[in-house]
Amino acid sequence: MSRHPEFDPPRWLRGEHLQSILPSFPGRRPLVERRARPVLAASRELLLDCGDGVRLQAFHAAAPPAARAACRAPGRPTVVLLHGWEGSARSLYVLSLAQTLHEHGHDVVRLNLRDHGDTHHLNRELFHSCRLPEVVGAVRRLQALMPAQPLALAGFSLGGNFMLRVAAEAPAVGLRIVRAIGISPVLDPATSMDALENGLALYRRYFIHKWTRSLRRKQVAWPGAFEFGELLSSGDLRRMTRELVLSHSGFTDVADYFRGYAITGDRLAGLQVPSVIVAADDDPIIPSVDLARIARPPALRVVTTATGGHCGFFDRLSGPGWVDRFVAAELAHEPA
Repeated sequence: MSRHPEFDPPRWLRGEHLQSILPSFPGRRPLVERRARPVLAASRELLLDCGDGVRLQAFHAAAPPAARAACRAPGRPTVVLLHGWEGSARSLYVLSLAQTLHEHGHDVVRLNLRDHGDTHHLNRELFHSCRLPEVVGAVRRLQALMPAQPLALAGFSLGGNFMLRVAAEAPAVGLRIVRAIGISPVLDPATSMDALENGLALYRRYFIHKWTRSLRRKQVAWPGAFEFGELLSSGDLRRMTRELVLSHSGFTDVADYFRGYAITGDRLAGLQVPSVIVAADDDPIIPSVDLARIARPPALRVVTTATGGHCGFFDRLSGPGWVDRFVAAELAHEPA
């Protein structure tokens, strides 16, 4: 595990809650979207055939020729970005990193998980966090569409967890991944559930609100297929998780479901793709103590910061923040 003392935000930007709220704070949207206009304008929708009848939505933005020329790196990898739970390809943290990488000469693909963004109509069955095969299928389809370009993966929170699991599967399923980066990835979902239940109520309410809204959209998209009823007004995150897991995931035990997507224990032991986990000691949603429970194959680095919250790492409010610059440097094989 390596400490990154270079992340040293000004005093007014310190604090785990401020750092954790800023990534999705609505007041930042005009500023972030203004900066991200080039990558948004270059983005083209892709509906990816992921196998077994599953389709996932993505947005591909080819690197601007001037940026490619300036970087002198025509072989820079296409970077596939994945949002966190109940985020989307238009989440502010995704747009910020996408624009930074676009400026550095990378093609960028912003992928939506099932039932995230405006995709509830694409697949009948509900999203859950053990649907790894379809994310592997999406990356495989991108590889087929862009065979001449290497692929790199980067994700935030649950998206970081998915991308690290994809990287661990890559050799066995024929994926050519040059690097994977997980930013504040979910480590052990059971521990995260405890943190959400016992921590600041704001986070729990935020996720319940977004999950409930998503489930209502699913009901509308598939009339008669789902009836969530009183569950949507329960306001109980653990109850919602238990009832939906037991009814719609194929798991008969919530603990087994949580183990199904945890990356603690030996889950990453066979990792061969060069990978990085970026985590803050003060993350209020993903307890950093679980980092000690992750396998440490030679391909994996764990970079920690004293502060940074959950998917935050803000050292400024405009332009690319520290984590954007860190990821760009990692992909360019330059020191951050």
